[in-house]
Amino acid sequence: MLVLSGIVIIVAGFAMRVHPLLVVTVAAFASAAAAGMAPLAVVALIGKAFVDARFLAVAWLALPAIGLLERAGLREQARAMVQRLRGATAGRVLLGYFVLRQAAAALGLTALGGHVPMVRPIVAPMVEGAAERDAEAPLDEDERQRLRAHAAAVDNIALFFGEDVFIAVGSILLIRAILQQEGVTIAPLSVALWAIPTALAALLIHGLRLLRLDRKAAR
Repeated sequence: MLVLSGIVIIVAGFAMRVHPLLVVTVAAFASAAAAGMAPLAVVALIGKAFVDARFLAVAWLALPAIGLLERAGLREQARAMVQRLRGATAGRVLLGYFVLRQAAAALGLTALGGHVPMVRPIVAPMVEGAAERDAEAPLDEDERQRLRAHAAAVDNIALFFGEDVFIAVGSILLIRAILQQEGVTIAPLSVALWAIPTALAALLIHGLRLLRLDRKAAR
């Protein structure tokens, strides 16, 4: 049971809003110590996992380019562009990005979007710009942070429910492997097809929530 102490540490750390990297690291060492592993063995295991998945670090190469674009005024241009579109509201901009993100994920293009390359420099400024134009006044900090949270949530939800529609995504293969271990044989195509109703339901439910965001702002 002590091996599961890492879960308690993660829950407590996130509840106290401690830095996630520190929380996960402490939880890993705590669970490893409870399992009888030496600290050096844990470090070696973490290092091996990083080396095996080092290709994931390629995404960090985009950060300098995004930083330069932001310094050159990308966020300001995105805000100004949406303010020139009369029909663009905060909810509609978010709904449009939801559809784009989910459709791209369903086709396997999960890299088309994300918090760093898309939400922070483009989507969030566009949503804030639309809200400022409709309010005809600058947004306060609480409202600005709330809109940014909505933009981040749209990216997460659209990707989560959209990527399972693509037959070759890792989650489909994981589901198939788990079911196969339990003696249930199922084709990856069947799993992907059953993900379509879930993706459509997520689009409908969250789309209504985004439209309610506009109505709330109008009031």
